[in-house]
Amino acid sequence: MTAHADELTPYGGVQADAAWAEEVRRLARQRDAVLLAHNYQLPEIQEVADHTGDSLALSRIAATSDASTIVFCGVHFMAETAKILSPDKTVLIPDARAGCSLADSITAEQLREWKARHPNAVVVSYVNTTADVKAETDVCCTSSNAVDVVSSIPADTEILFCPDQFLGAHVKRVTGRENLHVWAGECHVHAGINGPELAERAAADPDADLFIHPECGCATSALYLAGEGTVAPERVKILSTGDMLTAARSTKAKSVLVATEVGMLHQLRKAAPEIDFRAVNDRASCRYMKMITPAALLRCLREGVDEVHVDPETAARARASVQRMVEIGTPGGGE
Repeated sequence: MTAHADELTPYGGVQADAAWAEEVRRLARQRDAVLLAHNYQLPEIQEVADHTGDSLALSRIAATSDASTIVFCGVHFMAETAKILSPDKTVLIPDARAGCSLADSITAEQLREWKARHPNAVVVSYVNTTADVKAETDVCCTSSNAVDVVSSIPADTEILFCPDQFLGAHVKRVTGRENLHVWAGECHVHAGINGPELAERAAADPDADLFIHPECGCATSALYLAGEGTVAPERVKILSTGDMLTAARSTKAKSVLVATEVGMLHQLRKAAPEIDFRAVNDRASCRYMKMITPAALLRCLREGVDEVHVDPETAARARASVQRMVEIGTPGGGE
């Protein structure tokens, strides 16, 4: 289980200046490493990385990269997924203490117990899960293809959907599927972006587009606002992080209210600098994501720490659930 964020002191004392960036890149070349940064990382980490994106897209890049070492600037389950898809490569995370409240909200043992109560059910797990949970899963999904994955399963088959209750509620609403059981897990950051806050921000900027991540506590509220006519329905977009970037490049809106972790604003502003992107909740910052500091990255490259290992048998079973997802259709924008 992840230690509580308040108990963790990130590595510090290093300034992210030009000399730091040059040293990071030099060490990466020396280590034959590709640097991957999740969209929720600190801007200076995103800027020094070879690739920035959502966790699944980055894991796929890692799998096709010629580099022998992957440095994954994100949280632990993401580095695990990279190892699952690239078992022969060395995978490093700059701080192994960077966990995830959502991935921690279900364990493999809890999933096995749930499956025992529903022996004929198909298990659909969000990619934001540990390797152990993926190994107990029939098919994984991302936030952008969860509806397609669920729709591909015969209508009379029970489904156990885990671990995110808000994404599960979104999928249930879109598919109208009554035999979909949803685990009561959540990302503490996304859960904290609530409906009243969204309604207040939307009322103050009625012409803004709303980019809402389906993990958010306000996703239902956003659809309610559209249904009530408070916000024009075409302005409400339920999107994964990858799909937010695509939407940013095509929107005609002058301002966009964004409901997801605040690190995403950096990539959105780079994609469409003429648009005013603002967070629905300025405090929606993941302490675990922000543990990947300039000092942590430098330490990782200098010392070759912290290496991520996944038991080969677990990795093989987990890989199968990810591959089944890919076979159903393009996973799109990941989480």
